[in-house]
Amino acid sequence: MEKRREEGEGLCLQVQMFGGFSLSWGGKLVSGSKKTSESQFNYLMQLLLHHRREGVSRDMLERVLFEDRDILDVHHAARSVIYNAKRRLRAAGLPDLNYIEQRKGICYWTAEVPVWEDAAAFEALYEAAGREADPERRLGLYLQACRAYTGEFLPQQAAVFWVAREARRYRNIFCACMEEAVRLLRASQDFPQMRELGNYATSISPLSDWETVTMEALVAMGRYEDARKLYNDTVDFYFREQGLRPSKRMMELFNKLGAQMEHQYDALDDIQRKLSEGQADCGGGYLCAYPVFQGIYRMVTRMLERGGQSVYLMLCMVVDSKGNPMRDGQMLEELAGRLEEAIRDSVRHSDAISRYGKGQYLVLLMNTTRESCGVIQKRINCRFLIGRQRTGIQYYVNSVICHPHGGSAIVDKGRG
Repeated sequence: MEKRREEGEGLCLQVQMFGGFSLSWGGKLVSGSKKTSESQFNYLMQLLLHHRREGVSRDMLERVLFEDRDILDVHHAARSVIYNAKRRLRAAGLPDLNYIEQRKGICYWTAEVPVWEDAAAFEALYEAAGREADPERRLGLYLQACRAYTGEFLPQQAAVFWVAREARRYRNIFCACMEEAVRLLRASQDFPQMRELGNYATSISPLSDWETVTMEALVAMGRYEDARKLYNDTVDFYFREQGLRPSKRMMELFNKLGAQMEHQYDALDDIQRKLSEGQADCGGGYLCAYPVFQGIYRMVTRMLERGGQSVYLMLCMVVDSKGNPMRDGQMLEELAGRLEEAIRDSVRHSDAISRYGKGQYLVLLMNTTRESCGVIQKRINCRFLIGRQRTGIQYYVNSVICHPHGGSAIVDKGRG
């Protein structure tokens, strides 16, 4: 497909649908601007060029062009859009032809002007890979297909029904290509290329859990610290962007990471030094990723079976002036960062802290009392609240000894 594109440079219409829309002829951009005045031309070309083989019914074309607008003569309006589109294409240097043909109520793009479309090329590579019997060539085709998918299908038109349907279909094809490519790379133990593929998939389809591919490759290559850092960065990114906790797949992979880590034989003193925190990391409470926090919590509950300690779990949540949890926005990110610092500077060195969601933090308070929890909350408030700030923090506290079916809430809404 790439060969055909190169040979047809300047002789075929180049159409980009993935990651945004653009139309080029002879190396010059015909359309690709985001100006509103160009929207009907873009809608028309997107619809006709993508469905150039089967054509588009006049009714569908009119629905896409005009949606629910109250137009007296929709047929006349559609003919005007088509007429203006033809004028624009001629002005862009295309041959003087009838680009849009109508037969029995169906509109077709003329076969006299060849078209190269990235979405069609991507799908052709996927189909060719499915027919290929040789594993090496099959892998090569799947890798080409993965790289040919450069983003969502027409993301700016995601609310249009036919676009949403095609976007979902191409997304599924991309997932199938990725899964097959990863399976073949795993079988051939080509983990460097598997890592690169995981990075690529993550860059063009964020928040889709493709980090697990990169992480698996890093573990297989023995790059355990890189894998651990990737996990921590991914968890933090998911929290910041969507308020999401790690997926089940990510959690399973992280839990297996420790079992797969292999170290050279060391003396116990050397091992202990590697396990210890550096001096720069020893200030305030222990800030850790959620899975680490979960492991600490489970270990503490086991230790409490012997008795002798009182441990509390506290949830700190940023709320607005009305006491409602804040869900999104740049302000929430800034407040969450300030809350993290306030918590870390207010708790003891032995207490563990983890971000749980957007504007939410969990704190495991070791060997303390319910009264001391209130003192800690006042410390956090003093460090968090500034001037006439109207936002505040809502606290929930449970004893770790009991099964947490519900705790008492202590609320502070700020000093507005």
